[in-house]
Amino acid sequence: MSTQSEKGRAFRALHERQRAFLIPNPWDIGTARLLARMGFEALATSSAGFAYSMGKRDYGVTREEMMAHVGAIAAAVDLPVSGDLENGFGDAPEAAAETIRLAAAAGLVGGSIEDATQRQEAPIYPIGHAAERVRAAAEAAHALPFPFTLTARAENYLHGRPDLDDTVRRLQAFQEAGADVLYAPGLSRLEDIEAVVRSVDRPVNVLALAHLEVAALEKVGVRRISVGSALARAAYSTLLRAAEEMRTRGTFTYAEEAVNTRDLSAMF
Repeated sequence: MSTQSEKGRAFRALHERQRAFLIPNPWDIGTARLLARMGFEALATSSAGFAYSMGKRDYGVTREEMMAHVGAIAAAVDLPVSGDLENGFGDAPEAAAETIRLAAAAGLVGGSIEDATQRQEAPIYPIGHAAERVRAAAEAAHALPFPFTLTARAENYLHGRPDLDDTVRRLQAFQEAGADVLYAPGLSRLEDIEAVVRSVDRPVNVLALAHLEVAALEKVGVRRISVGSALARAAYSTLLRAAEEMRTRGTFTYAEEAVNTRDLSAMF
């Protein structure tokens, strides 16, 4: 298996290419190994997907639980793995920095810190404090003995604040604070995504949505495309439909579309 330093260099190199790459989001060891087997070049964890697998709501896991999870994913595959590290599990810049150090110790070669507070009354940190949190995380990441790619997330659009100008200002502040990759999940209009890409000089990650296509995102300069919790939610959707069929109709036709046991075993 590649060393952490080799994975870190490989992950950084993916962002330096002149084309976009897909980074799907597994939620356990099995899904990570399946995605690696299918030929993807890197993986990113999903905090929501992991929480659901634990029977919890998104943001319902502790930092200790998260570090055990991302460590298991990183150890399970011979690919670079970046972690969804939520807001760093604390308001203070020092909390974000410590989360980065713990994530690196767990085996990750990248991770994201977001500017969402998880408080309904004030869902987004003030821009100055948000930038200080990114700065602390970046300093921790760049002090590591291998390349660790820090992604800074501006969460406006996921929390009912569709303010493109403020989002751009935040991403620019995060860039100045030392982030390696910039990310504003929830952007849905291609012209807004292009505006973000043009406003910064760091690689931009975009959250895939049903109406977006890789070719179009690549054309406007996007370098990385993730899917967040969508794969986990798609899997749960299949389970819920199958369970509802059994419960209400007493039939099992869902099994006709289930992957063959031998084929699935062979992939593992």
